[in-house]
Amino acid sequence: MLLKLIKTGFVLAIIVLFLSLVWLAVGLSPPRNVSPEKVFFEVEKGMGISATAQALKERGLIRARLPLMISYRLFFYPQKIKAGEYAFSSALRPKEILEMMVKGRVYLHPVTVPEGLTGQEIAPLIAPLLSDGERGFESAFQDTASIRSIDPLAKNLEGYLFPETYSFARGISAKDATEAMISQFRSVFDETRKSRAKALGMDVREIVILASLVEKESATAEEKRLISAVFHNRLRSGMKLDCDPTIIYALKQEGKYTGNIRKKDMSLDSPYNTYLHAGLPPGPICNPGLEAIDAALSPVLEKYLYFVAKDDGSHHFSRTFAEHQNAVRRYQLRRR
Repeated sequence: MLLKLIKTGFVLAIIVLFLSLVWLAVGLSPPRNVSPEKVFFEVEKGMGISATAQALKERGLIRARLPLMISYRLFFYPQKIKAGEYAFSSALRPKEILEMMVKGRVYLHPVTVPEGLTGQEIAPLIAPLLSDGERGFESAFQDTASIRSIDPLAKNLEGYLFPETYSFARGISAKDATEAMISQFRSVFDETRKSRAKALGMDVREIVILASLVEKESATAEEKRLISAVFHNRLRSGMKLDCDPTIIYALKQEGKYTGNIRKKDMSLDSPYNTYLHAGLPPGPICNPGLEAIDAALSPVLEKYLYFVAKDDGSHHFSRTFAEHQNAVRRYQLRRR
């Protein structure tokens, strides 16, 4: 009788074990309604396995809460789930989801920073991902400690937030985001470019300022080098740069830019007004890209001193003021 009870108990145990394994296997398989779309899921700081499992269940990313918790205990404990935003597919198995969260494989958002934007214009591009938002960006933008070795005179990070496509996790701090852009600038402005600047009798800061002017004056690589030649020639001869974008920058800083430069703006009382003040403006007027930086470092060997915009957006270049006046009459006055 005892032997029969033992055998019966053993059989029941096997059945229970088998059913438990089947239940666990089903629970750890992907949900029934598999969608090819990615689902963004955020693990908040301090969120434990129980709350995470419940949230995953409610989002339809797992079949059941308990199997995931058992899987965590079996395969990943005592490792902690890392906070952050993840992109999951409902085709993923719970164990794969757990592995991503334990290893912190958070989703990285691509953020493209175009050439020629100011720090003020970059802020709204990345603010939605920042843990400290636009205010945090403004604070980080004013902190020049990370560029002091290359530009001890910088009053903010203008000019050093290198235009590039970055991959940022949601919740990144503004400080870390700006550091990534500065790091990219340092990588681009390598020793070869520093040596070229030195050969021109300029430092990194001066090249960045000049590159920012070149960036705002033209969109094509070829013309950037020609415009760079004009500015280099004017700087050497002591002429004022007469660069409209510097006035636009000054007006934007004061919140007075309306989309057009008026005649009275030419006499704007600002150190950035290159129609009033000779030499480079006191700082960069945007964050220049690689083409503009290289143009500032390698101007075309021409004696041009003037340029004027043509109808198609390109420029006509002149060596003398008389030639320039004719070009202005031909292109600008006719357009007006």
